[in-house]
Amino acid sequence: MNKTGFDNNAYIEKQSENIIKRLNKFGNKLYLEFGGKLFDDYHASRVLAGFEPDSKIRMLEKLKDEAEIVIAINAGDIEKNKVRGDLGITYDMDVLRLIDAFRGYGLYVSSVVITQFEGQANAISYRHKLEQLGLKVYLHYPIAGYPSNLSLIISDEGYGRNEYVETTRRIVVVTAPGPGSGKMATCLSQLYHENKRGIKAGYAKFETFPIWNLPLKHPVNLAYEAATVDLSDVNMIDPFHLEAYGKMAVNYNRDVEVFPVLNAIFQRIYGESPYKSPTDMGVNMIASCITDDAIVSQAAKDEIIRRYYNTCCQVRKGNADQEQVSKLELIMEQAHIQPSDRAVAIAAMKRAEETDGPAAAIQLPDGAIITGKTSELLGPTSAMLLSALKHLAGISKDVDLISPIIIEPICKLKTDHLGNSNPRLHSDEVLIALSICALTDLNARKAMEQLRNLRGSEAHTSVIISQVDMGVLRNLGVNLTSEPVYQTKKLYHAD
Repeated sequence: MNKTGFDNNAYIEKQSENIIKRLNKFGNKLYLEFGGKLFDDYHASRVLAGFEPDSKIRMLEKLKDEAEIVIAINAGDIEKNKVRGDLGITYDMDVLRLIDAFRGYGLYVSSVVITQFEGQANAISYRHKLEQLGLKVYLHYPIAGYPSNLSLIISDEGYGRNEYVETTRRIVVVTAPGPGSGKMATCLSQLYHENKRGIKAGYAKFETFPIWNLPLKHPVNLAYEAATVDLSDVNMIDPFHLEAYGKMAVNYNRDVEVFPVLNAIFQRIYGESPYKSPTDMGVNMIASCITDDAIVSQAAKDEIIRRYYNTCCQVRKGNADQEQVSKLELIMEQAHIQPSDRAVAIAAMKRAEETDGPAAAIQLPDGAIITGKTSELLGPTSAMLLSALKHLAGISKDVDLISPIIIEPICKLKTDHLGNSNPRLHSDEVLIALSICALTDLNARKAMEQLRNLRGSEAHTSVIISQVDMGVLRNLGVNLTSEPVYQTKKLYHAD
């Protein structure tokens, strides 16, 4: 496990060179759309074994003196409290987190654009909140017939109706908390407004996936489709690139659909378009930095299966529909994989059957699979974590890292005084207790030192676990999946 198939240092160097080359193609103003996550692209790090989550922000940091950041967020995502799956926070809260993080790198965040605004009450409240925090906020609206009605789109009633985003620097990076936020539309709207003001502005696209010069059905590209099933994104051969160059290139449907719009805007600005295809707009250098295709392909297949399990759980929670699961089943078929290929899931379900109760399993970076069962004092995730730490520290299974004498009063506190119906310790409570024990117990100290070595592990639970346990595993860098069932038939699951 944790094998490397991607050269991250080469990627930073090659990608930086290609971005600089594209920047120099335009003179006074460049709108640079950044797809994916800028400094915490965990999807890319899971799929491209060796890719560092902050690679893109490290490149952008070199341009911080002449770049500013505009963050786009879809009003519909604000209204329905859409959650970023890898962090477990809503998109509107993630915008605030992004701003803090960008500022931490010394990058200037100039404004937030609320896209697809139709008077949503939550979006109005959110705009007021951002303005109270001292941020500039702009509204962009839906356009009827988008993206085919060019005469309306490129008019004062189309892009012209959007509020003009005031920018001051030569490079404007447009990013977002997630896909479908309206980054490209924000860039195109700005090109229209800049042209009306006599400013010649350019556009380029820094999109991580799909990878244009990998095969259409390569597992890495299929993993991107799996990650965006809620958006109905489909990878496809770029017809414009094929016509212009006679070469196959992979893009996705939304970019292909909007390319005629972008072409028309550029023709009005320059008299001709600098791009012959949506693929031309990109600066992606990832394929040239893959050092072991087999490792990367397997990592992508593992991600597809994780997406399948996670989507099944979202359906069970009422946050997704069965159609998304069906799409993922088709993607798995194209990748020649199935849910039973996830070894840690098989181990968790076997343990659950043996103990007749909720169970969990974790596959550690050394390949070992450790399980945990439900007991009177511990939930399965907590038991699994303690057993995994003992394995990594070389501590006997029979050793109690935390004495029942310590656990029992915590359980009593939860039920007798804090109003919890579940007395068992969650993962965070177990780790707090373990850290206290580590002050006086050598084994507990050794176990605590192994927490960092859990990163990159795979875990599976036989039931949907609490948000607390999910958060602990996520913070430890463990890739979690669960069976789409609850432990009880209660309608409200707080524990």
